[in-house]
Amino acid sequence: MSDLVPDAEPSPHATSAPAETPVRKRPKPGERRVQILEALATMLEQPGAERITTSALAARLEVSEAALYRHFASKAQMFEGLIEFIEQSVFTLVNQISEREADHAVRTRKLVVMVLQFGEKNPGMTRVMVGDALVFENDRLQERMNQFFDKLESSLKQSLRDAAVAGGAATPTVDAQVRASVIVAFMVGRLQRFARSGFKRLPSEHLDASLATILG
Repeated sequence: MSDLVPDAEPSPHATSAPAETPVRKRPKPGERRVQILEALATMLEQPGAERITTSALAARLEVSEAALYRHFASKAQMFEGLIEFIEQSVFTLVNQISEREADHAVRTRKLVVMVLQFGEKNPGMTRVMVGDALVFENDRLQERMNQFFDKLESSLKQSLRDAAVAGGAATPTVDAQVRASVIVAFMVGRLQRFARSGFKRLPSEHLDASLATILG
């Protein structure tokens, strides 16, 4: 805000100064990249949203498409940015749960709850996780999300195997593999239902009762 000027007698010959054109603040390095990803995630949160074009994304940000490509070489790279956020967010929490929870049953339950809560709080990301937003995009994006769930399954498998060994199971590796597969299928199913219901059927719906059935 400019300093206040003391009142003065107006000059009869004074002319009003032309209004200054507001200057748009230039984003800091990296800030525009984040804004693009946030806008893409927000657009994905619209129920029934069709394939998002770079033209629509640029219009939302009030920039040119060329401005988008100064930060991302392609739209696939933009989606990879969202996938990186999903991976980093989820697996950071997976590691924290593994480090803090010695009880295998509690660890497994917290992992499932965490993944479903992440999807519930980030509807746009859920559409990426289950592949709805990737249908018409580069195949490598869906492959990367498949790897994400494979990695989740491996984390569960290790914890469930340790629990099976401690419980004296005859075939701990096989038992853990089967249970981990069922748990991941449950998580994917909940997230798919959430996305395809227009975000009305929450992943956390009747979760305690469902986990009691699945986890035993």
